[in-house]
Amino acid sequence: MDIAVVTGASSGMGREFVLQLSQYVTVDEIWVIARREDALQALTKETSVPLRPVCLDLCEPESFDTYAALLKQEQPNVKLLVNAAGFGKFGDFQDIPLEEDCRMLDLNCKALMAMTRLTLPYMHRGSHILQLDSLSAFQPVPYIATYAATKAFVLSYTRAINQELKPLGIRVMAMNPGWVKTEFFNHALTTNDSKVQYYNHLYEAKDVVATGLKDLYKTRKDVSVHGLPIRNQVRLVKLMPHSIVMRVWMQQQKKPKNNKHLKTS
Repeated sequence: MDIAVVTGASSGMGREFVLQLSQYVTVDEIWVIARREDALQALTKETSVPLRPVCLDLCEPESFDTYAALLKQEQPNVKLLVNAAGFGKFGDFQDIPLEEDCRMLDLNCKALMAMTRLTLPYMHRGSHILQLDSLSAFQPVPYIATYAATKAFVLSYTRAINQELKPLGIRVMAMNPGWVKTEFFNHALTTNDSKVQYYNHLYEAKDVVATGLKDLYKTRKDVSVHGLPIRNQVRLVKLMPHSIVMRVWMQQQKKPKNNKHLKTS
């Protein structure tokens, strides 16, 4: 059985991957993983590819035992793994509860690594892995300190294992979007909605996902960045000292832009 696996599939970018991946890969089934079973069940009505809802909380270690057991039982050929599960919190680092910081590390880093490791034995030449990363991976980001640090891990980890897996014919790519209009902000802004005020460009999830899948299957990139302004920003950040980059970022937050109606229902 040929399958694709998508984490964080109940909403946002993960949901978009489920809706679009059939344009690039043919599978018998998509395993959709998230905590909200109702959202996963609703998603089954929106795609022509059969979905298998797998309700797991990837912050909980026992979830990986459940996933590993399912793989062992079904013995699938995983043609695509999309690690899209993750979350962020905005605000002064000392105001964000320690528990939330730890959950960010658990989901954004540990879960991504565990899903990658557990899935790899069921992947073969021609398989692909897409790790949903962030523009914040390229620089330290005050007021998003822990989130940005987790995404720096994802970028480094992804690029390294892509090199290791090349001889096996398995391709790994990080997708590093800027600001995308999704439910991400519903949780990110709960601690403080005034520290991060400047959103230079806001993109639609469907457009960012379309770019990511195209880059994964049609190029040899190990990093995908949607939008010319964001690609230029990445280039600039690589050239400038991080002390200056952070100073510019701090000044930008005093000039609100596109900061209204970010939360979705």
